[in-house]
Amino acid sequence: MTNTIGKANLEIFSSTLLSLAKNDKDIIVVTSDSRGSGKLVEFGKELPDQIIEVGIAEQNLVGICAGLSAAGKKVFGVSPSSFLTARSLEQIKNDVAYSNHPVTLIGISAGISYGQLGSTHHSIHDFAVLRAINNIIIVSPADNFETQESIKSAINYQKPLFIRFGKKPTLNIHSQNQNFEIGKAITVSKGSDVTFIAIGETVQRAVLASQFLKKDGISSTVVSMHTLKPFDEDTFIDSIQNAKVLITLEEHSINGGLGEKCASIIAQKNIHISFKILGIPDEYMVNGSQSDVLDHYDMHPEKISNMAKEMLK
Repeated sequence: MTNTIGKANLEIFSSTLLSLAKNDKDIIVVTSDSRGSGKLVEFGKELPDQIIEVGIAEQNLVGICAGLSAAGKKVFGVSPSSFLTARSLEQIKNDVAYSNHPVTLIGISAGISYGQLGSTHHSIHDFAVLRAINNIIIVSPADNFETQESIKSAINYQKPLFIRFGKKPTLNIHSQNQNFEIGKAITVSKGSDVTFIAIGETVQRAVLASQFLKKDGISSTVVSMHTLKPFDEDTFIDSIQNAKVLITLEEHSINGGLGEKCASIIAQKNIHISFKILGIPDEYMVNGSQSDVLDHYDMHPEKISNMAKEMLK
């Protein structure tokens, strides 16, 4: 890890897509009053013929994306994740996944990125609902590098994709020479005491927690499980083979996401390990900034490290 602060993943998404679209007229962006929040203003100025604005009409957005894909276009549908994966879920299921149109759906301001706007705008259900739909890939990049590579991969990917981004700058976790492949997790560090499996922007919290543990002589493995579906079971099992503690982290409900996927594998393979799922509990969520809410639900790096130490006793 470089230990430097990068840009918001959304900014990397937009700049990467613009660079690619300048050389490929088949790349089309469809937005639902989300040109500004999706960091696509510059894209619209430079490539006005490759962007379509449908207004606040997420169901229409998904249908239009499917139609453009059927016509051979490389389509990116960009909309706030909370609305994209709730209001237009039927269209995602039938028009994109069931019909097997290789549309890339970009869920912006995902998780609890909207902060004080509260539960109506939070997207802590998207992993769960999309995991239950056949034929859609789920990706949540951890940093700028994973974001850049996921968008480059999406251009010619031949299956429906959902890629999720938050709003805040992230730590640069990987170097530019790291290998990236959709469906293949990245092991950030290796240790023998604790394993952290994290997804999206919670990976940086796992990395920082591992650094707290290192000060106390406790070694940890950190895995960026950037693709939730298909799940990289081989890397997951390998990461916990010798560990005493497993902690999963996600900016999502504890129901139906990364933690429950890991739990199902552990149970079915009869693996015995001390295990904790960190995420948003099934309750009325506290209100506050993204960082404050994650800290409240025990995802502050120091809290995570203290939890791991207690579990090791």
